[in-house]
Amino acid sequence: GQALQCNTGRGAGSRFRRGNKGTPLVHNQHVPNVSENTLGASGVAEGRIRRGDERFKKLVTNDNPNIIFKDEEGDGSDRIMSQRCKDKLNSLAISVMNTWPGVKLRVTEAWDEDGHHAKDSLHYEGRAVDITTSDKDRAKYGMLARLAVEAGFDWVYYESRGHIHCSVKSDSSAAIKIGGCFSGTSIVTTEGSGKIPMSELAVGDRVLSITSDGTLKYSDVITFLDRDKNRVGNFFNILTSDKRKITLTDKHILYVSHQNSSKLSDYLPVFAEKVTTNNYVLITHKDIEIKASKVVQIDTLSSSGVYAPLTYDGTIVVDDVIASCYGVIKNEYIAHASFAPMRAMHGILDYTSYFSRTNETQYPIGVHWYAELLYNIGKIVLGPEILYTVS
Repeated sequence: GQALQCNTGRGAGSRFRRGNKGTPLVHNQHVPNVSENTLGASGVAEGRIRRGDERFKKLVTNDNPNIIFKDEEGDGSDRIMSQRCKDKLNSLAISVMNTWPGVKLRVTEAWDEDGHHAKDSLHYEGRAVDITTSDKDRAKYGMLARLAVEAGFDWVYYESRGHIHCSVKSDSSAAIKIGGCFSGTSIVTTEGSGKIPMSELAVGDRVLSITSDGTLKYSDVITFLDRDKNRVGNFFNILTSDKRKITLTDKHILYVSHQNSSKLSDYLPVFAEKVTTNNYVLITHKDIEIKASKVVQIDTLSSSGVYAPLTYDGTIVVDDVIASCYGVIKNEYIAHASFAPMRAMHGILDYTSYFSRTNETQYPIGVHWYAELLYNIGKIVLGPEILYTVS
């Protein structure tokens, strides 16, 4: 079987996996228990933003009257932040007032342009805030940190006795909540043009895939569930013993086994983030043979360009590794069935007029409307045990 397309933010704002709800953090504790710049937290730094930069125009000002801004610089910079940071901060402000009547949230630092932080600090991108309560009661700070976790900050750190540090994923990576599976440099094998980068793949191309009975075949690309050459994605690089390396987002599905087997029935659909070294994935040899290959190394990177092609069979061979076209939904059968109307439409419409290769400017940018619709319906009818959601 085949589980919508994939996601690159890992747990951005999710409240289902954080645990210990209501328990104050202790000094030097951070949630989640990984480094700030990893995919499981706020992700990599994307570069310092200065007032004259084009990226500065995407930052927003927070004028929430329920938040006190220290503004020691006197230029309003403590009110400047990313949209995601603003959203989480405003949620936290409500929680603070509900928890301690008469007390407000206080921000001592947000976007920084003065170079007072470490080189890759997320303060330089408006993705981090340092906070206290308005009464500066340090006995409240442990619970303040817990409230920040529950408000959806992607990384919360009880950094010092004097404040709590909170940060978020970049707006661009958090936006990849239901799309963006592969990088633009990933290689696919087409029937007519041989091996080409994912960024050059077009609707109507036939790409190497695998059928449900384990047979390699060329399958039509019927649409892109997501396609944006400029959006930054956080990717996993999974390297195998046969020197195959596939680059994909954390909630994209690979077929994984704990044993060295070339039988498709021995493989389970697994999110890329759950793959570990010594697992086995399926690779192709000379585009005609399927074999198992052991995972020997996993690392991460951030790069521009996200692509989620959907084939008629729901699978695709990328960088000579067999992968699903789906992610987010933990049950492949549900995902593949959900896209049956698109496969039917593909069969009805005239191939030459509708699915002829088109230039890049004709592709819509971003998540396909049908995938967005399914995702929004899924949030209502499917529980968190089936559908991975991002808030």
